[in-house]
Amino acid sequence: MKIAIFSDIHANLPALEAFFKDIDQVNPDAIYCLGDLVGYNVWPNEVVRKLRERNIPTIMGNHEEAFLTPPAKEKQFTNKGLTRSLLTEENLDYLINLPRHLSLSFHNIWGDCNWLMVHGSPRSTTDYMVEDYPESEVLKLMDQNHADLLLCGHTHKPFHRIIKSGDRFKHIVNIGSVGKPKDGDTRLCYALIEFNQSLNLRKPDSLQVSFRRRAYDIDTSARAIEESAFDNAYSLALRQGK
Repeated sequence: MKIAIFSDIHANLPALEAFFKDIDQVNPDAIYCLGDLVGYNVWPNEVVRKLRERNIPTIMGNHEEAFLTPPAKEKQFTNKGLTRSLLTEENLDYLINLPRHLSLSFHNIWGDCNWLMVHGSPRSTTDYMVEDYPESEVLKLMDQNHADLLLCGHTHKPFHRIIKSGDRFKHIVNIGSVGKPKDGDTRLCYALIEFNQSLNLRKPDSLQVSFRRRAYDIDTSARAIEESAFDNAYSLALRQGK
């Protein structure tokens, strides 16, 4: 079984198109998106439309959650205000009705393996699940949600962390960002989770996690920002991977 997880496209259409080109070659058994489809660039409608066309299960990120509160008139030229002015009502309705979590459960002779997909953390879409998040807190959150594998985004920095819990191992995977990497690598990033019938959480390497990085047309994405009312700092961030 091969499952692709991606997140944080942030209205970056050239990055999303490069992601889909790679995905079509990888041909995973399933694809899931962990939110933040919009913000920081000029293609929110195009990004939403492409995910909807492919019927990709998607959860709410903090940028979608922000639309639950209308922007103040004096803040219409902020990232949120500009993005809202671009979105169609149909796409806005889609974004504000996305679920906050998705769960999967797999079962074989070794028992259950429960996955929890969130944007930030089980606490909030805005909580940063960084690699050094206190171990006791991570385990508490995962136990409360009956999760063996926690998949998250939001930080735009990928990692795979394994924590021993009793006689089993728990996995935390931050999948990075397709449209706005912040780890110094400008290439898009997403995670590929692979396992087979021998999946056994008593073994730390039973789940195989890889991060796929692919180049995309950054110049087109950056110029679109520079030629719009969005802050040019977003363009610089794309060029620097920050």
